[in-house]
Formats: sequence, C-alpha cells, structure tokens
Amino acid sequence: MKLKTATLLMVFVCFLTFSQGHTYKIHTVAFYNLENLFDTINEPNTNDEASPIFEIKNNRSSVYWQKINNLSRVISEIGTEKTQAPPSIIGVAEIENRAVLEDLIASEKLADFPYEIVHHNSPDKRGIDVALLYNKQKFIPIHHSTYELKLWSENGYRIYTRDQLLVSGYLENELIHVVVNHWPSRRGGEKKSNSLREKAAFLNKKICDSLLQSDSNSKIILMGDLNDNPTNSSLKKVLQAEKNMKKVTDTTFFNPYEILYKKGLGTLGYRDNIHLFDQILLNGNFLSKKKETLSFYKAYIYNPQYLTQQSGKYKNYPFRSFSNGAFTNGYSDHYPVYIYLIKKVN
Repeated sequence: MKLKTATLLMVFVCFLTFSQGHTYKIHTVAFYNLENLFDTINEPNTNDEASPIFEIKNNRSSVYWQKINNLSRVISEIGTEKTQAPPSIIGVAEIENRAVLEDLIASEKLADFPYEIVHHNSPDKRGIDVALLYNKQKFIPIHHSTYELKLWSENGYRIYTRDQLLVSGYLENELIHVVVNHWPSRRGGEKKSNSLREKAAFLNKKICDSLLQSDSNSKIILMGDLNDNPTNSSLKKVLQAEKNMKKVTDTTFFNPYEILYKKGLGTLGYRDNIHLFDQILLNGNFLSKKKETLSFYKAYIYNPQYLTQQSGKYKNYPFRSFSNGAFTNGYSDHYPVYIYLIKKVN
C-alpha cells in the first residue's frame, strides 16, 4: 500500500519550466456551476421537484448517470494543458447533496484521482448547495465552516439562499483559504436584486477580514457563480476588486476576470447577453513577485468547442444539459473557470 501511494504522488505532482530555466510546481484551482446536478429521489423537505430532472418522464435514471459522466469529462480536462491532471481544488455550485458528488468523483473519468468532498447543506428552498472537491494528495484541509446569508424581501419575507463555504487547508505546505459562493440570482431584474448580491459580497468581506485579522499573511481565494459581472458594484465597491495587480493590497482583491470580461469573454448567456458571472479572485498575498511562495500565474475560462451549443435557440451559449423539459446530453449552462498557482522549486 505504501508503494502504491508513493507512485501516485509521483504521477500527480506537476511542474512548469520557464525559458529562464526556473522550474515551478503548478496547481489548477477551478470553479464550475454544474447546472442542477440533482438525483432522481424526491426530498420531502425541499422543493427539489422543481429541478429539470423531474421533468424527465422516461429513463430518468439514465439521464442522471449520463449527466454525471458528461460533467466528469469536463472536470477531468480542466487545466490539463499545463498540469496533465484535473484540478487540485475545484469549487462547485448547483448540487443537491453530497451523494451526487460521491457519484461524480466515482465516475470513470475521475475515479483514478483521489478526490474528497467538503459539503454542508444550505437553507436554499430547492436544496441547492455549494461544495469543494479536492485532491487529497495535494490539498490537506484543516478546517471548514459555512456562513449563512440572511436576506429579507421588501415585504419582510425571508429569502432562503445558499450558504458561503469556507475551507482552509495546506497546498504546497502553505495555508490557504477558499470561499465558495453562489450569490442570489437576478430574478426580478438586475437593479431590483442588486442589493442582495451586495450583501453577499459584504458577507465575503466579513469572512476575509476575520481571516486577515487573525493572520495578516492569510492567502484567500474567493470563487463562485456570483450572478454579477466583474464590473458590478458588489465586486468593485464592496470587495474593492481590481483588474490591475499593482493596485491590490493584502486586504483587497485581484480579479483577473475583469480583463477577460472587457475583451468580450463570458461564462454564460443570460437574457440574450453574454455575462461573466463565474469568477475566481485572490487577495494581494497571492501576488508575490518572488515566486518562492505559492503565487498566482494565469486565469482562464474553459470553453472548448464541445462545451458550446452549435445550433438552435442557445447557439454560441454554453451547451446546457436541460432545455424545454428535455435532456440535451449537454454539460452545463456555465463554462468552468480556473487559475494556475505556481511555486518555485529550489
């Protein structure tokens, strides 16, 4: 058993060599909205029957397993152009429970990689949660907790939405903190719902301020489906996210996706417009120029041709898995996003 573990570690450690001759260890950190990854079992305590899979009348179980296989293919490929392995860490959204993630990491494309799960149930009415998957040979979690986002409507009714998940652990022997998000949607219109996402951003800021108060050297990653673009007030005003690394401090955030957004790139189509709601942000402690410490390298959107709808109503949008009450054999209505973290090898 010890020999087998050692062999796996050799396979899964990846390196990147630059023209200057420097060699770096490299890790992929990703986020993916899995578009209604629900099982076929009706949960009486949530409104999960409103999910698309329950509109499927025949072969529902086959549809579920095909969706699992489709998603696992995508995850197995994210970042492999430089790491030759799936992400070391990947946050996910729009999942119903831990069981669907257990099916996902046990699927054919992912079974050879030692993924583990961090998941908490959230109070969302449909039972939608966020979670974190991690390769246990690369990332060692030491703490995880959830933060409830308490919101009320104009009429005084409670709005039940997703918790924010904090996972702290060691990557390359450095403590990092990852906050996984799925902020409130734009239902009712962007302006009317804007304050809800600003409050979600304030909760993110509160989590980050607490971490930095305990340790000013804290390395923090915020990721998720934010239902806002990089230029919206939730990111620019509340989180003080910057596209320019030189303006970022340890207590503010670098958003590499703002530049991609201004180039016209996006992660989903919404109301006939392309949006970049899926983002990964890092605080200034990840922007060291020395590179002997774990540092940000580059950010991408994973959007190969097969993940894009080629015809019909949603042409040029991400190839969704459900449409008009039917399974399309697609993947998700969002593209995944990912960044590379590197650390110089002495």
